[in-house]
Amino acid sequence: MAAPIQQEDFIKLKSFIEFVNRNPTVLNMPQLQFVKDFIEKFGGKVPDGDFKMPEAGKCPFGGDAGTNSKPADASAKVDTDDDSDKSDADESSSEPESDIELDMEGVIEADKEPAQPMGDSAKEPTDEEIDQAGDLRSQAAAAYSEQKFDEAIGFYTKAIELNPANALFYAKRGQAFLKLKKPNACIRDCDKALELNCDSAAAYKFRGRAHRLLGQFEKSAKDLRQACKLDFDEEADEWLREVTPNAQKIEQHRIKQERKQAERDIKNRQRAQRRARKEQAKQQNAAGGGFPGGFPGAGGFPGGGMPAGFDMSQLKDPVVAAAMQDILSNPANISKYMSNPKIFNLLKNFFPGVFPGSEAAGSDGNSSSPFAGDTEVGGKSTATGGNSGTEPPKSNKKESDFVDDGLD
Repeated sequence: MAAPIQQEDFIKLKSFIEFVNRNPTVLNMPQLQFVKDFIEKFGGKVPDGDFKMPEAGKCPFGGDAGTNSKPADASAKVDTDDDSDKSDADESSSEPESDIELDMEGVIEADKEPAQPMGDSAKEPTDEEIDQAGDLRSQAAAAYSEQKFDEAIGFYTKAIELNPANALFYAKRGQAFLKLKKPNACIRDCDKALELNCDSAAAYKFRGRAHRLLGQFEKSAKDLRQACKLDFDEEADEWLREVTPNAQKIEQHRIKQERKQAERDIKNRQRAQRRARKEQAKQQNAAGGGFPGGFPGAGGFPGGGMPAGFDMSQLKDPVVAAAMQDILSNPANISKYMSNPKIFNLLKNFFPGVFPGSEAAGSDGNSSSPFAGDTEVGGKSTATGGNSGTEPPKSNKKESDFVDDGLD
């Protein structure tokens, strides 16, 4: 089964885990709350305490200010003459990630508020319970206006127990948690409210503000934008304008990284194609014995192989190799080399029955040569498609003008 993430992501994840092992309190940072929740979900425990930020206020994994530090020598290049594969690979692996300078003012540490009762969603309240829940909501609103937020939360909790299907109760309790700087508790309540009513503008608004307090600017902008779309609110619009610059920076950074990854993927495919071509050329050269000009090797000769006992060293002669290339590219060029004894003797080995002194002609007297037509050997005509010998047999009879068409 293939891994769901790429190899480079495995390397980053390993580095992150090694860092957390050395600095476990880093998981108390708001940006890493989801990791902490994951660990605690399976019974793990994250040590309490504040994580001491590195110099310059940089979060080592992209949360607060910058995403990654620049390498010591980002300008270092690998010099190669013709092979660009290595330089491309080095460039893609050593290229520094872009830094994002975010305004982190107002971001707070994630709260550890235990989950509040959510009521029984299957319960169908009676009319009396609905009325009682309405009274409790009024009391909660009064407590909220007096900034008694804990008391307001208690009233909303009782109202939820009586009427758990009312989405507004969860959203308003989330608002009270927001006032107490407990964004995670607010998000849980707003999630429940949106589960009951996906068009709850209040739930989107308060959840968007909670994401902003945790430094989750993209999520915040998305929720606040949806809240204004459902029911425009000046406060929600003000919050949206506050988070938009950071959200845009993060979005642009992500798009840039996706574009770089796409470019790396294209380069990887191009490198793979170049390697395939080089390997193919290497195999062809190996088959041809490494002759000048990329000689095709044994498979390129008529008959598909070398004659028995043939000395391959003969083909290492550049003149011979060039002549064989010329002949194989155009068999008619064979006539150009008949006056060269070295090449002529070599050709006799490959094309028996065609040249004088060849040992193997076809049993029917016909040549096995692939070259059609006549060639000239020493100024004399040689019929390559007929009987072997220096000259075709002469007939003493005068040729008749009559041609038998074979119809009799």
